[in-house]
Amino acid sequence: MKLIRYSYRTIMSDAKKNLLLFFDRPTEPCFMQKGEEKATFELPANYYPDKYKSASSTLGNRFGADANRRILVQNISLPNLSLPMELGYNEQFSLFVPKHRRMAGNLIDIFMNMRNVDDLVSICSYCQMRINPYMFNYCLSVAILHRDDTKGLNIPTFAETFPDKFMDPRVFRKAREVSTVVLPGNRLPVVIPQNYTASDAEPEQRVAYFREDIGLNLHHWHWHLVYPFDAADRRIVDKDRRGELFYYMHQQIIARYSVERMCNGLSRPKRYNNFREPIAEGYFPKLDSQVASRAWPPRFAGSTIRDLDRPVDQIRADVSELETWRDRFIQAIEEMAVLLPNGRKVPLDEETGMDVLGNLMESSIISRNRGFYGDLHNMGHVFISYSHDPDHRNLEQFGVMGDSATAMRDPVFYRWHAYIDDIFQLYKNKLTPYSNDKFDFPGIRVQSVGISSGSGQDRLSTQWEQSTLELGRGLDFTPRGSVLAKFTHLQHDEFNYVIEVNNTSGAGVMGTVRLFMAPVNDEQGRPLSFDEQRRLMMEMDKFTHAIPAGSSTIRRASTLSSVTIPYERTFRAQSSRPGDPGSAEAAEFDFCGCGWPHHLLIPKGTTRGYPIVLFCMISNWNDDRVVQDLVGQCNDAASYCGIRDRKYPDRRPMGFPFDRPSRASSLQDFLTPNMATKPCTIFFSDNVRVRSAR
Repeated sequence: MKLIRYSYRTIMSDAKKNLLLFFDRPTEPCFMQKGEEKATFELPANYYPDKYKSASSTLGNRFGADANRRILVQNISLPNLSLPMELGYNEQFSLFVPKHRRMAGNLIDIFMNMRNVDDLVSICSYCQMRINPYMFNYCLSVAILHRDDTKGLNIPTFAETFPDKFMDPRVFRKAREVSTVVLPGNRLPVVIPQNYTASDAEPEQRVAYFREDIGLNLHHWHWHLVYPFDAADRRIVDKDRRGELFYYMHQQIIARYSVERMCNGLSRPKRYNNFREPIAEGYFPKLDSQVASRAWPPRFAGSTIRDLDRPVDQIRADVSELETWRDRFIQAIEEMAVLLPNGRKVPLDEETGMDVLGNLMESSIISRNRGFYGDLHNMGHVFISYSHDPDHRNLEQFGVMGDSATAMRDPVFYRWHAYIDDIFQLYKNKLTPYSNDKFDFPGIRVQSVGISSGSGQDRLSTQWEQSTLELGRGLDFTPRGSVLAKFTHLQHDEFNYVIEVNNTSGAGVMGTVRLFMAPVNDEQGRPLSFDEQRRLMMEMDKFTHAIPAGSSTIRRASTLSSVTIPYERTFRAQSSRPGDPGSAEAAEFDFCGCGWPHHLLIPKGTTRGYPIVLFCMISNWNDDRVVQDLVGQCNDAASYCGIRDRKYPDRRPMGFPFDRPSRASSLQDFLTPNMATKPCTIFFSDNVRVRSAR
């Protein structure tokens, strides 16, 4: 056996980085080699599961013999893990299932309460071979994001760790063949087919590129990772304007998806507002679970949700409960007050009302009255995800709507959330329309706004792009080394916003530049009413800018959007992270993975050119600003994700100035002098370009 010398100081300095090894080949036991440096965890004898205990010394020697680094795991007093261990190792895990949320909340508390990183590594070493891998990954990710002593660790993307949730299972068969047959260093990428879930005979397939986009589904998974439901430490859940952000992020998803549909000759999503009505669309996900070793179940066209009686999931619920919760929610909006458990009513005011409603809709420990208003949003996902086997008679697990990493693949996700948004809009409709003095910025006049790109003035270009994703981290029990997969996604040519401003106040001021984009016509080619157009406004960017006295020009690159994160961050490879966590070398790599994928910043458009309108507003920064220190924080994709451990960086309601109805009859009638619009066109080229290495 190779003799490796290491000091206790070295072990301590590496302890934080050791946590990331648990994300490498997550179903392989941690006593096997992990990471590029072939590290192994040297476990106490009692840490081995029963099936390995008799051979524990042999296993340790076998896998540690040629390890480049051996991690000595401390033998600590283990907490009670009975609750999280109730979920079978080879079962699916869902944050939408109440039982699973309770188990995950308990495990998060255990991880958060570890005295130090070494103890956290120790408990993870014990749990990794016993706890369901999906739940273990989620709970460890939440703990790393929220513990003070693990800040600076960049969690690997979920597509790296569990690629089976994002792509055709045939890819993995080919990948295993490639990793076994082809020599290391000479492995050819495996190609993920662009359309594999349905044929062109299915109209919904026209927007499969959006629904099944890997980056889009990663965004949804990561958002729910940043905003968990349950934890003993209330601060983990009770984040600034969490409920309002739940509303706004999903409202923007529906707006963007609606425009994608219209670009492809489809109508906007039909609201799923009758829970007794069959769901017209079917969905066949063509996914296999590598952990559960079974295919994700389909939902056939015409399926209906039915009463649930699934003892295995501790779920017994009637469809009528959804209707009761919905009715109570609507009643709260009609009365503009929420009933508390003590019988008192709290008004839904303009400043906090949407936040209160959002926290009721996505039920969590910070809901004001969870018992009365129930769990409408989450249980809607659950009912739909079990429509194929509501009483567990066929021993089936939930469909893709039951998992935040896969839910956006299903057309019914958008029908459900379109209805959820309609309910939220009932509240917005009760608010007094903004008066012009809420909009105007005295002395500031936006003279024009436009787009400059290689395609020409006010022209945007989109096409397909083929990119490469590393799968090696998530392919268990295959030869070590890189496994690459090529996938095709929508992409656009980058562009610049050009804004001409005149400041007549006589002094320099600070302004907040707000940029939105919306379609001009409906599905039939008729002009949209302003109220329809307002709800389809897609936020493109928001930033603070100094405006000198007199005339000036603001230029802003599309790559700087406050909505998106770049490709490299959506599909970041942990191996490319420079330096140690917290070091100067790593500073540029330390950011949050939550953000809309930049390649979906603008809609697809059409080959003939899709007309849209660009909107710009410059508001008074003194009315918008939130004073806080943002040094070292993830803040550049804040519009949909907020800022970790900080306040939302805008005092205005999310979606301002389009977040509530207006008395204006048209967009032009809506404008104040500090606003401007410009007609633009999106041209789609049905060609595929290969992403260049950068």
